[in-house]
Amino acid sequence: MTAHSGHRLRRLPLDLAMAVLGLLWLVPTVGLLVTALRPRALFATSGWWQALTRPSQLTMENFRRIVEDDSFVTSLWNTVLITVPSAVGVVAVGALAAYAFAWIEFKGRDVLFLLVVGLLVVPLQMALVPVSRLYGRIGIFGSILSVVLFHIAFGLPFAIFLLRNFFASIPKDLPEAARLDGASELRIFARIMLPLGLPAIASLSIFQFLWVWNDLLVALVFAETSTAPITVAIQQQLRLFGGNIDIISAASFISMVVPLTVFVAFQRYFTAGLLAGSVK
Repeated sequence: MTAHSGHRLRRLPLDLAMAVLGLLWLVPTVGLLVTALRPRALFATSGWWQALTRPSQLTMENFRRIVEDDSFVTSLWNTVLITVPSAVGVVAVGALAAYAFAWIEFKGRDVLFLLVVGLLVVPLQMALVPVSRLYGRIGIFGSILSVVLFHIAFGLPFAIFLLRNFFASIPKDLPEAARLDGASELRIFARIMLPLGLPAIASLSIFQFLWVWNDLLVALVFAETSTAPITVAIQQQLRLFGGNIDIISAASFISMVVPLTVFVAFQRYFTAGLLAGSVK
């Protein structure tokens, strides 16, 4: 037996355990999809797993009804309008602030950074009422802008903490050499820090995207009916039509597909992003 074969045999129990955990993790997703593909008349008479042996009962009717619903399409578009600016805003502002904390000397830098880190433990529920009053005074309450600004504000502490640690782990010879060549701080940030910090930036973008896309609480407080994202639309369907499982399951699966696709497509960045700054 070769060393490679022995190594594979030793890893076999771990691989089997990971495969079982992966299958268990997929069961709710598969169940939701099958439920969304079944006719409403079958929900009260049989479980979704019976469709696996009778695939002829599956239909796209529930998804067709969802796509033809103008309110659902509007809520899905609102979700995009909220999620994309929130993710871009957090990454842009957070990266600039993280670079300043990591490489620019100014008075009170360490104290200010500690205050930013301290904001990580502040629950967003504490700010819902005062921010609502502020939005009402400036006239943006109920708009998409109000939801975006709230998500950016509460996403910045984590963004600054993550990216600052990554930028600080970059060898100091690189920015110092660029300064000797006459490069400005903005040029160093754009030409050196951003390319080297791509893993952490991509990881942060995914975290922010997933959090905002799946948010319900902030949208319930600040969004109106015309600006509500898909999570609020699903919640309202559940509240108004508790037995409307066919519509709710189809809408929930569509809402889940986008963040799941983003996570699978960019999961290779998570390891590098989560370990940002852990080794210097």
